[in-house]
Amino acid sequence: MSTKILVVDDDPNIRQVISFALKKSGRTPYEATNGKEALQVFNKLNPDLIILDINMPELDGLEVCKEIRKTSNTPILFLSSRDEEIDRIIGLEIGGDDYVTKPFSPRELTARVGVILKRTSDIKFSQEITKLEHGPLTLEIDKHTCLWQGHPIALTATEFSILRIFLQYPQKVFDRDSIMTGAYNININVSDRTIDSHIRHIRNKFQDLGCNNVVETVRGVGYRLGLVG
Repeated sequence: MSTKILVVDDDPNIRQVISFALKKSGRTPYEATNGKEALQVFNKLNPDLIILDINMPELDGLEVCKEIRKTSNTPILFLSSRDEEIDRIIGLEIGGDDYVTKPFSPRELTARVGVILKRTSDIKFSQEITKLEHGPLTLEIDKHTCLWQGHPIALTATEFSILRIFLQYPQKVFDRDSIMTGAYNININVSDRTIDSHIRHIRNKFQDLGCNNVVETVRGVGYRLGLVG
């Protein structure tokens, strides 16, 4: 069955370019022209991934993401015409999985889509490991479920992959390149700031349940799983 991709942008030319590139890569694009329409199509379509422009009238991409994250962990790849760090960080912190700046290469965009979908597929269908546990922290790999003291925590596909790496090697300190390679499963350019944003977002979600040290910073090196317990 072809992968369903929801393309949300108020520029018809951008939608056309993206849809054409997705079709060439064997995926099925569906389009929405603004944020409100995006939510309507999302609820009907249940897409495998969303390509979401940030700067749109009526309801911008960040608001759409917040609304979707209330009920779903569907991967979201943000688009923006502004290459400002604050936009990138905010997009990732509210639940985005990746970020591409306009103008973009259709080839790079479809490559990033493929990376996210592969990561999501690996999480859903991995048969090698079905559960990872460390103290009160549990990842149920086949269900894409994260539990802290029995309470579920909603993670994006990227956040889940990062936490999975830490649980697989609980004593290891990972530099940012190792985290990027393990989480993205491809040689793709992801900035240190992007990794830091994902880590911060993971921490914030656990802090809401009283866990303040799920990921530790090792200064000058990177990150490792915290001494949870």
